[in-house]
Amino acid sequence: MNNYKIYIMALGLAGMGLASCTADFLDVESKVESTTGNFYRTESDAYRALIGCYDGWQSTVSNGTSFYMASELMADECFGGAGVSDARNYQIIDRFDQTQSPSDLNLFEGDWTGYYAAVYRCNELIAHEEQISWTSEETRGTYMGECRALRALCYFDMVRLWGNIPLFTEPVNENRPQAEPDEVYNVIFSDLLYAAENIPASAYPKSDAANNDGHITQYAAKALLARVYLFYTGYYGKEPSVEGVTRASVLQGLEDLISSGEYALVPQFKNLWVPASTWWEGDAASGYTQHSTYAGRGNEETVLAQKFNYTSDYNGNNDGNRWLVNVGIRSINVYWTPYGRGWGICTVNPKMWTAYNTGDTRREASMVNLLSEGIAEDPNYENGYNDQREYTGYTIKKYTPMSKWEQNESTGAWALTDETTGLGSGGDYMVSQYQDFVVMRYADVLLMAAELGSSNAQEYLNQVRQRAFTEEDENGDLVLSTYYRQVSVTQENIMNERMLEFAFEGQRYWDLLRQGVDYAASQIAGNTSVVSGGNPDNVSVTASNITSKQGLMQIPNNQITLSNGVLKQNAGW
Repeated sequence: MNNYKIYIMALGLAGMGLASCTADFLDVESKVESTTGNFYRTESDAYRALIGCYDGWQSTVSNGTSFYMASELMADECFGGAGVSDARNYQIIDRFDQTQSPSDLNLFEGDWTGYYAAVYRCNELIAHEEQISWTSEETRGTYMGECRALRALCYFDMVRLWGNIPLFTEPVNENRPQAEPDEVYNVIFSDLLYAAENIPASAYPKSDAANNDGHITQYAAKALLARVYLFYTGYYGKEPSVEGVTRASVLQGLEDLISSGEYALVPQFKNLWVPASTWWEGDAASGYTQHSTYAGRGNEETVLAQKFNYTSDYNGNNDGNRWLVNVGIRSINVYWTPYGRGWGICTVNPKMWTAYNTGDTRREASMVNLLSEGIAEDPNYENGYNDQREYTGYTIKKYTPMSKWEQNESTGAWALTDETTGLGSGGDYMVSQYQDFVVMRYADVLLMAAELGSSNAQEYLNQVRQRAFTEEDENGDLVLSTYYRQVSVTQENIMNERMLEFAFEGQRYWDLLRQGVDYAASQIAGNTSVVSGGNPDNVSVTASNITSKQGLMQIPNNQITLSNGVLKQNAGW
């Protein structure tokens, strides 16, 4: 057995230790040592193994670049950013250019190993399905459907990021060459179809979101199936070969979700996001009061969320949202804002601010305008500005660290702390951010259904746009802005709406890429004036860098070496 096989085996067997926990339903602790010899016997065993699969999926963001950040950097939404003295690894991704930092050959090492560890956990449960004593077919279908959907989620991220990847559908340790993308997509489609057909519609109802949020439901599987279908047919230009996956069947799955009554749009867009719906009132002398109109975790618009918790630490508990601090405002020390400290990665392309029409509430809810919100002019932000690479004046608001005011019990003095500090032992703003990542929203379901040709396409598009232009009048009532205009249902209008609706949610790049590599490159390429370390700078992205790589990312060189050359690097890298 060579080193590559040993490495993968170690990652896979780590999946049997189910002690790393997450929020809500993932709060499960193993009380005894379990092995494949004495495990996988009861439904309780199956559930614990399933929690391990969810934990594996969650952990894919804990050690590496993270798929979310890569998606933002590759798109035309964000630049690499970070500190002026930091390495230029994020510039490699943003510009599809290895020369930005030639020695950074393992940008996605943690992501690669994390995804395969998660897949191994899923494969273990699937391989032992028949030896479990199931009490009902409904429970079996639910657990195994969730497991297969999790495997599909992991493979969908991997195949989009790297194209040709090794495919494992059983818990084996082999030095496998890369499979054709069609083989991987066949597994993804089959897994999601299985989940859609076997998870009962009654499983994990929204009425008990406090306990159910984060579980993959039948409806989540149908929505994910549509997302995969749209990307596959767009990027590869052909229909899936998996029986039961057609344009009509995928659309019907979305219509099932819409008519279920389980989901709805949150009335005001800003209330989908903690940072956009939170503010402080008061002063440092008398104290501050936090106000929020946040719709909450598991709200009616959330179809699927990746759960996080604040108990993450440096000792192997990876249940925090570790990429969130990366995209936060760098070195912010402005006391009257709700925003916490971050590293300033993914500074926002100014063209995103100007993309929105007057009256569209999504602009202010999606981005922090450092000037208009008064942060850029505050003396306490000077260090952050001078230390920021590729400063544009805009940062991501939907996902950003939060801060809070706390009163010292002994002195009575008020001070600003990071949101995670007082929430539990080990709370650390660098690893313990706990804002969930919303994988699928109801708004996405509406726009996908419109794109796939629903007879209600105009109504669905109108719903999304009308919510965007909903505002409060002087009495606090919600009214439709006079700036609202209906637009017709065309592919161009739907794709433009997706850009505005899902900005900074990790969707933009893949929406561009599924319209063709050349088209994506033409939209992403450009020269933008920025400021680095207080001095004028420029971000230049060339279309040829994207097309020469077919929009794919670098495969970690360590993995190629460990495979003794069985794995091949993607073209252009």
